[in-house]
Amino acid sequence: MKHLAAYLLLGLAGNASPSAADIKSVLESVGIDADEERLEKLISELEGKDIQELIAEGSSKLASVPSGGAGAAAPAAGGAAAGGAAAEEKAEEKEEEKEESDEDMGFGLFD
Repeated sequence: MKHLAAYLLLGLAGNASPSAADIKSVLESVGIDADEERLEKLISELEGKDIQELIAEGSSKLASVPSGGAGAAAPAAGGAAAGGAAAEEKAEEKEEEKEESDEDMGFGLFD
């Protein structure tokens, strides 16, 4: 990621196709040693490609990835009042159980 970040920074600064030496100098300016193998792989993968097109293509691919959490909202809407009360009761019961189990031991971890 650090190599790609340096590549993108150089692109933003106006260098359309940064070289390995350019990336090394950016990384060294902040005290990071460049990994030659990864750097050469990055340069070969991005050679001749437009960064803006790659970012746009990646963004469209990420848009199709499910992010999770959205599926739970629809079923919860129907029974929100009943489900919410039940969830609160369960949470209270768990808290009480934790308190009781701590009291049963008779000592604390740091006593």
